[in-house]
Amino acid sequence: MLAGLGATALVSVLGEARAAQPMLGSVQLTFTLDQTGAFVNGTPVTLQSPPRLIGGRTMLPLREAADLLGQPLLGSGTQLQLARLSVDVRQNSASLSGQAQPAGTVASVGTTLYVSVRTLADALNANLSTDDRSFTLTALRDGGNPLSPQARFSTDKSVYAPGERVVYTEYPFDPDGADITARRWTGRQDAYFQPGTYTVGLTVTNSRGLQSQPFTRTIRVEGTPADSPLTYALKYAQPGDAFPDPQILNYPSATPVTVDGPNYPLLFSDSPEVPTQSGILYQDSVQGRARLLAYHLNGLGRPARLYVMARNLEDRSVEVRSERLGETAPTRIEGLLGQVTLMEYFASSGGTTLSLMPGQSAAVYASPTLSAGSGVNVMQDLTTSGRVELTFLMLEDSLPPTGQVAQQLPYLQPDGRHVRGTFPDAVRHLRVNLSSLPTRIVIGDGQVDPAIVGTDALTRQSVRLSGNYGVLYDLEVNGAAGTAVALSPRGGLYRGAMNVQDGPITQTIKLPRSGNALKPDEPVMLWRAQSDRLNIDFVPASGSNLPISLVFYRARTLSGFGGLIKTYQP
Repeated sequence: MLAGLGATALVSVLGEARAAQPMLGSVQLTFTLDQTGAFVNGTPVTLQSPPRLIGGRTMLPLREAADLLGQPLLGSGTQLQLARLSVDVRQNSASLSGQAQPAGTVASVGTTLYVSVRTLADALNANLSTDDRSFTLTALRDGGNPLSPQARFSTDKSVYAPGERVVYTEYPFDPDGADITARRWTGRQDAYFQPGTYTVGLTVTNSRGLQSQPFTRTIRVEGTPADSPLTYALKYAQPGDAFPDPQILNYPSATPVTVDGPNYPLLFSDSPEVPTQSGILYQDSVQGRARLLAYHLNGLGRPARLYVMARNLEDRSVEVRSERLGETAPTRIEGLLGQVTLMEYFASSGGTTLSLMPGQSAAVYASPTLSAGSGVNVMQDLTTSGRVELTFLMLEDSLPPTGQVAQQLPYLQPDGRHVRGTFPDAVRHLRVNLSSLPTRIVIGDGQVDPAIVGTDALTRQSVRLSGNYGVLYDLEVNGAAGTAVALSPRGGLYRGAMNVQDGPITQTIKLPRSGNALKPDEPVMLWRAQSDRLNIDFVPASGSNLPISLVFYRARTLSGFGGLIKTYQP
């Protein structure tokens, strides 16, 4: 009858039958011996195992029958319970309200457990009627646990075009007014791009830990596409959301123009990345504004802390002000380091001011205690009123960060794999005018965007900072109104943040919103520009890979293909 239905159709029609149950007093299952086609309340379904005549008894597959009738099948392993029916799977025996049933009431065919349809009807207080080889079993739906919450939702319609947004409205409730604390969806998508029939389910949990029965609705997708995955994302993707774009590497590049602007040096400490003893990691002197970036793991085998000490080199009092500070510590998850630091850095606005007498030292940064193997990433902008010496120290927890201790510590040798040094001009002021779209701007590839060069102040050797970690890219985009910009990772895992200024709006965007950006053809939405001029502050995230591309698209399409925009999303 319906043997040709595939797995998707089976799930969907089964879901449609289930969705009808909360609105009906009875569930009616109509089936025919040896046929997989059946009906639930008039809706066609496909059974995985057909009803059979076994030992002169009409038998139904127990699990499928319970599922279709909306009855909970409890237990696992060797004992199952369905209403008044108890089944011993190992013995193929059954009892009804404690009374043993005749042999043959339960049977196994392969891995499928069958039960007599008449026994099933008795267990459910159901009505069984027959017509030749066709049977109809009518059972009152299960009442469920009266204390359990109820899952409910609706969609704005039941038939959608491929790529059309589905608007879901939730309205679950709890019988006693307890809070709904968790939701679990199955089959839910914001849009379906392939024609077919789909079932969406919702299960909710209340504050008492009780879970609802699944509630499902079925939707159909057909007709002329409203959007492709890309045009849909350009309409609806939220900042931090990834979306597919297989053509991204074919887009032409736009070359920003470098302009003059305020600048200052970067003091970078990442070698040795994993110090194994207390000591000085890096040291140099600065005057005025500077950015500090340190990235280290505790390899001492005991608790330790990272410090940045400032020592006044002037013969007068000097003030050291922390303008911005972002840190991640302690953590063992390398991918977290750069992103959390950047989020904190962009969120900070002014901090403490230290007044140092001539020759006096004080810590301008002190990490939390780092257990063995855990790490710290810190980025800090300082402004000094005179020349100060800045020293990056890793100290075991028992040592105080004093000038006397620092003078007795060894200078730790670079590890040969990572970089330390002082890099002048650590701000890149870039300007670009958008013309044809889509287009992309490449950052951190070492060619179009070269690495900055500096000096290791301890060895006096020239060093190159691949990836430009800690460099602030001040990007001004003109002609941005009506465009969308996304980040495309080109070097592997990327997890960071950017600060966007769009007219009066300033916002820090977490990229991606969850997990990691990994694939060039799965960019992450950054922003949809409203103003003609868009300013983006970008600092490459420690622990992530470069290069990246910033990809600019036309954000909104006109009426016609892809023109429908649904603004309501509760």
